[in-house]
Amino acid sequence: MSRRNHRTSSFKNLIVSLLFLIILGIIGYFVYPIVVELLHEHGFIEGKCECGELDPNYVPPHIHEYIDGVCSCGKLDESTSVIQSDTLSIHFMELGNKYTGDSIYIKAGETDILIDAGSRGNSADDITNYLNQYVEDNTLEYVIATHAHQDHIAGFVGTSQIKGIFDEFICEVIIDFSLTNATSKVYQNYVEKRDLEVQNGATHYTALECYNNLNGASRKFELSDGIELEILYNYYYENKTSNENDYSVCLMINQNDKHFLFTGDLEDKGEEKLVEYNDLPEVELFKAGHHGSYTASTLTLLEVIKPNIVCVCCCCGSDEYTDVIDNMFPSQAFISRVLKYTEKIYVTSIISDNEDGFTSLNGNINIISDGKEVIVNCSNNNTVFKDTEWFKENRKWE
Repeated sequence: MSRRNHRTSSFKNLIVSLLFLIILGIIGYFVYPIVVELLHEHGFIEGKCECGELDPNYVPPHIHEYIDGVCSCGKLDESTSVIQSDTLSIHFMELGNKYTGDSIYIKAGETDILIDAGSRGNSADDITNYLNQYVEDNTLEYVIATHAHQDHIAGFVGTSQIKGIFDEFICEVIIDFSLTNATSKVYQNYVEKRDLEVQNGATHYTALECYNNLNGASRKFELSDGIELEILYNYYYENKTSNENDYSVCLMINQNDKHFLFTGDLEDKGEEKLVEYNDLPEVELFKAGHHGSYTASTLTLLEVIKPNIVCVCCCCGSDEYTDVIDNMFPSQAFISRVLKYTEKIYVTSIISDNEDGFTSLNGNINIISDGKEVIVNCSNNNTVFKDTEWFKENRKWE
């Protein structure tokens, strides 16, 4: 073979080889991904494989947007401790006369509660008119009489011209003091009217029966969603004392992690026992013991409960019980102890030289809680006690 022919043959072989390599490259470019796809098993995590492939069947999860602990889809936010509760409303009422006394109306959801009905028999008219604004079915689910003094029970009986609370309303459950030294006509009339209410269908328990869960009574009563009434233990439920005030029924209204304390007219020895026998929490509200007397609301109790709001049911500056200005309700000693914990002190009424002998200080005091926020709304004004003219003239913030 000539050299020329040999060179021609070699050139042809080179061209063929190049064409072959080009063809292989083209085939590899298009076929290799298909082969890899066929051989690769996708491991999808949250809709995506490590190779970058997206899962066509993947549906992303719902992104929850919580408002007050609840998403629009209905799911509750498990990371928050917010628990839903019905509204709680507590009313410290004025009683229509110049005499100091207690009557406290509580509405928990649709449940109506009345603690005491002072200060005199004719106060029943003012109490009834006030309750009729809120009680829609003429029924008080729970009635509590803390102790046997006139300024706490006279309104349950009324007068010969004015119907008492037991006559005006259906009272389903009546809880009252376990012991008493009382022999007064007011007390006897109270027992007579209470027992008549029981004959007509009411259920009666003593505070001690409630605390011990006896005879169908309960230590705790569920009032509404997230709200309960708890009867606390008072040493003087079952131990005699010469001080009638220390027989007072003591109770707590619990609204999830918020607490509202009522101790009637419990005084220093009673408060000492209350702290000793109960695991008391810090409270949003404390109804001042014994109308703001110097004998109650002691540091023994206040150091434990550390109240945020204190409400005083009294006729401020009255000489009904004493001529000593410092000891008139609310007393200087009471102020000096409470100010260590709060300046939010509110008082219902104050003496006046008008024909009634009294007028509103804060007026009817309404404490409202939705389980998260607690607000104060008074019928006359929301001025805290230390900012009133009477306080500036008669008390010291010290």
